[in-house]
Amino acid sequence: MWEVRFHPIARDELRRLPPRERAALLNGVEKLTVFGPALPFPHSSAIQGAERLRELRPRAGRSSWRAFYRRVGDVHVIAAVGPEAEADKRGFDRAVTAAIARLAELEEGT
Repeated sequence: MWEVRFHPIARDELRRLPPRERAALLNGVEKLTVFGPALPFPHSSAIQGAERLRELRPRAGRSSWRAFYRRVGDVHVIAAVGPEAEADKRGFDRAVTAAIARLAELEEGT
């Protein structure tokens, strides 16, 4: 089993999702704990233009929400939760930018 942790702000973002979407995302997190870096597409995907950042894709990509994460050592850190790119491109870009910044702060502290 792989360890998955939420950045505190990402946990707050998760709490603000509608209950069904939150449950779907948490189901995706459970898959990530089982499969780790071997979690296949369509459940996980690399984000183009964002080095080593991946998106967790609930409901095999059919959800309008994503969790943005990176492996830090042996832990997968979910750094942001935001909308899917086709549903809200600007919101997606904001979440990716936030995830990158939060992960950079985390990695500087280790």
